[in-house]
Parts: sequence; structure tokens; C-alpha cells
Amino acid sequence: MVSLLLAVIYLIFISLGLPDSLLGSGWPTMQTAFGVPSSYAGYVSMAISFMTIISALLSPRMIRRFHTKWIVIISILLTILGLLGFSFSASYGMLFLFVIPYGLGAGAIDASVNHYVANHYSGSVMNFLHCFYGVGAVISPNIMALALSKARWNEGYRWTAYIQMGILLICILSLPLWKKNEGDAEDETNEDAGIKEALKVPGVILTLIAFFAYCAGEATCFLWTSSYFAGVKEGLSDELIASFGSLIFGGLMLGRLISGFVSNKLGDRLLIRIGIGVELAGILLVMLPIRYYLPAAIGFVIIGAGMGPVYPAIQHMAPVNFGKRNSAAIIGLQMASAYVGSTFMPMVFGILQQQTGIGIMPFYLLLFAILNIALLERTYVVLKKRKG
Repeated sequence: MVSLLLAVIYLIFISLGLPDSLLGSGWPTMQTAFGVPSSYAGYVSMAISFMTIISALLSPRMIRRFHTKWIVIISILLTILGLLGFSFSASYGMLFLFVIPYGLGAGAIDASVNHYVANHYSGSVMNFLHCFYGVGAVISPNIMALALSKARWNEGYRWTAYIQMGILLICILSLPLWKKNEGDAEDETNEDAGIKEALKVPGVILTLIAFFAYCAGEATCFLWTSSYFAGVKEGLSDELIASFGSLIFGGLMLGRLISGFVSNKLGDRLLIRIGIGVELAGILLVMLPIRYYLPAAIGFVIIGAGMGPVYPAIQHMAPVNFGKRNSAAIIGLQMASAYVGSTFMPMVFGILQQQTGIGIMPFYLLLFAILNIALLERTYVVLKKRKG
């Protein structure tokens, strides 16, 4: 029963990753259909992220009132509504009607399932969980590519919605599997702290800024890696440059897969230290003044592999570092902080690189990697003083 529930939870995180890559992969065709500039994708992405931040901040209250299984079901329903809405949108403005369910569904499910896993499963499970998110994020561009070759971009969203419907049906059928932990979870969530109370816990704000720094670097890689190769390396084909966009995703999946096997032995703190150390090594490799693209390509894979365990390990530590009573609110705050970093800092880099050149990208990543580890190490000191 426990293993079946775990399989369902992994499937839920595949469903969480599915919608996240559709806009980027379908936008070149969508912008032509809508007759808008390429930059308008950023407004849609920011609107989705804004709704996700709101739902992440509301998640502690929802976790206190509802069991995780019901939050999951409602969230997937909202995501399906958003996907179908996008598929039927006949104009650019219509997209903004459906970013509301699109974003609200993502934030609530992300925070609630991460809270559930952090309180009931090991660090190994948490790393595998986030690895499966990457599986979903890798599948959806292929769905869009198939839709573009066989039909239109609309079908990419519609077919993804149909897959989500199948996952929703499995979640509904799996409701009895949640009963094992249901009683304990309800006892815990009835006494969970709110956001204002959680913010007063020593070390929480440091962790939130560290989470912001991590996601700032990660999202900058998601958006700008291909552009980095186009601007710094000469003689590369458009197809090869486009393929470099998957380097970070591949590295993240690899890092989380490896971490899933070793995290229980190493522990979250050591895993984060090793991960950021690997990330720094990858950044230094990208910095090497070599014209040939391969060392930089390997460097970005290494950066992704190093980043891999950081996100799930920080979240898995929340109940241990700050107590189960505070964990729901803190994980919700972490999700909101993550989305703020991933929404705004790639845009900041875009403005910065226009003035200085895109060659500064590894230095930008280095800044956030150092900020991330420095804040986390400071958090450990604060927690040690608090306990002792």
C-alpha cells in the first residue's frame, strides 16, 4: 500500500512538471498566431508565476483545513482548466483569463505534496520526487513538438490536458491509499503555525533568501543557456544552440537521481554542500576561455547536476530544522520565495547582459551560488545556537 501511494505521488509530480515547459516550446508558433512580439511570452509567464506565488502563500492555510489528497485533486482540476483554456484561446488577451487556474493549481500542489513528503518520507524519496518533476518537464515539449507536426499548437495544450485527466482519475482511485497517514496528518495540521508566526522562527528568513538565490540561478540557466552559446561560441548551428537548452534539465535529473540513492547516507546538509561544490566546479568550467563549445556544454550539465539536490534537500530539512508545526508555513514560504527568484532574476539578467554582454552569465551564476551556500551555512549556525 505504501509503495503504491509513493508511485501515485511520483505520478503527481510528473503532472506538476507537464505544464511548465509548454509555453516555451509552443511560443514561437503561438506568437505568430496571435500576431504579438516574441517578448510577450514573458508577460504570460510572469502572470502564471504571480498566481503560483499566491497559491503557495495560501497553501499553509489550505493544508490546515484540507488533507493533501483533496488539495492534489482540486489543483490538478485547476491545471486541466488552465490547459484547456489555453487550447481554446483565440487571442493573446484570452490567455490571461486562464493563467489564474493554470498558476493556482501549480503552487498549491507543489507546496502541499512537498510538505507531505518532508513529514512522512526520507530525503531519498524527496530527491526522486523532484527527479520525476523533471520527467514531466521533459515530456511536454515533445508533446508540443508532436502537436506542431501533426496539428496546431492548441493541440499540444489539449493533449497535455488529456494526460492530466488520466492522472486525475488515478489520483481519485488512489484516495483509499492515503488513509494510513491521514489521521497523523490531520493531528499535525490542526496545530500548524501560520505564516506570520513561522517568519519569526530564527533562521527562516535566511533560508528563504537562500531559496531565492538558488532559484535565481536555476531559472537564469533555464532561460539563457542557449543564448549564452549563441553569443559566446562561434560557428554553431541554430539546431545545436537550441538543443543546449536541455543541458540544465538533464543535469538536474541526473543530480537528483544520484542524490536519491545516497541522500539517506549523506544527510541533507552534506548533500547540499557537495551539490553546491559541484555547481561551482561547473561554473568554473564554463568560465574557461576556450572557443570550442564542448567544455562549456559539459560545464552546464555539471552545474545542473550540482543544483539537483539543493532544492529538495532544503525542503526536506524544514520539519527537522524548524519543527513539524512550522513546516507547512515554511515550505509554502519557500515555494513563494522560489517563484519570486525564478520570475524576476532571469529578467534582471536579461537587462544586465544587454549592457555588458552575455559573457557575464557564469559570473552571475557564481554570485547566486556563493550567496546560497553562505546563507545556508549561516542558517546552520543560527539553528545550533537556538538548540544549544
